[in-house]
Amino acid sequence: MTSHTLALGAGLAALLAGSGWAASSSPSTPTPPSAPQTCTEQASDACFQGFALPGQAGRMHFYASQAPQAEKADGSAGPQTVLLIMHGFPRDANRSFNAALDAARKAGRLDETLVIAPLYQVASDKAEHCRTKGTPAPEPGDALWTCGSWLAGQNSQAGAGRTLINAIAALDALVAHIHQRWPSVRHITLAGFSAGGQMLQRSIGFAQQPPAGVSLRYVVADPGTWLYFDPLRPQPQRAGHDVDWAACSDGGCDYRMQLPQEASCPGYHDWKYGTQALPSSLGPAAAQARERYRQADIHYLEGALDNHAGKGTSYGALDKSCAAMLQGPFRRQRGEGYAAYVAQVLQPVRPQPLSIVPGCAHDVACVLPSDAARPALFGILP
Repeated sequence: MTSHTLALGAGLAALLAGSGWAASSSPSTPTPPSAPQTCTEQASDACFQGFALPGQAGRMHFYASQAPQAEKADGSAGPQTVLLIMHGFPRDANRSFNAALDAARKAGRLDETLVIAPLYQVASDKAEHCRTKGTPAPEPGDALWTCGSWLAGQNSQAGAGRTLINAIAALDALVAHIHQRWPSVRHITLAGFSAGGQMLQRSIGFAQQPPAGVSLRYVVADPGTWLYFDPLRPQPQRAGHDVDWAACSDGGCDYRMQLPQEASCPGYHDWKYGTQALPSSLGPAAAQARERYRQADIHYLEGALDNHAGKGTSYGALDKSCAAMLQGPFRRQRGEGYAAYVAQVLQPVRPQPLSIVPGCAHDVACVLPSDAARPALFGILP
């Protein structure tokens, strides 16, 4: 049985039903009282909750703006909408949580929206090698990944009684847990910024179907690289002529799709940049994942100023491998090229629009609460 399969089927509901709602890692900790009002203001220890992943894979923690509530017969007691934000490479779930709170507040949706921010943990001794250690620190019994394995949708690490679970399956389990603990929820928007956008975008085609009665929307913001479902890659053009990527910093380029020379960039279409050499733990085949992606409700966000190597772009953390550079030199250009690929090649069943966020470079606290992001996150105009 693959690790992804651990999150599938009826066994998941039974496993989650036995998981406690607790701020500590102990599954026997009783359910705490309702979260204090400060959880709708900023991240704090009181908002940091955990649940048991399926298959004895350990625990996963997340910030939540509301505590679970008993649902009335008409389903009106709890929130119906969730905004779930995936952190970036620094694994600063608290900062991502605060940005999502700010976005909901500015949209006038904070009272009716449950904000969730999960944390993919890395062991403390290994976190020393990441760009940042992550916030908060891991607890005993947590499921653990490496600095970069979670964003590539890879397995957690075994050990200390923990079995493996795929990072995408862990996200599936969180969605199921949300539905169990807040049964009033009918719609979940999963948003990911930077590395969180990478992980989220790659999860879409390989994710479990949501619980019955729950719809999902995905908002992918400023990822470093993209998963392509075909071996084509964008070639920028202006006025019908091929141009260098340097001519596209202002968003004025069109794109045609072409097949790169494999010899010049071996493995450019391998996972996590493409669908060759897929990890067996992902489950669905490439063709099935491609079709799921076409059917999904997806929106894309790019900071207008995330288009160069200067200050505010976190360029040092940007993937500059050969496979990555075939997608463009900077995040905004890569996003615009991918949007062209979606429109021309994938041709999704519903539009998957790209919104450029004015005045923002690579900053979740700027991008998520922006007016430009509001239609994608909440379905309402600014």
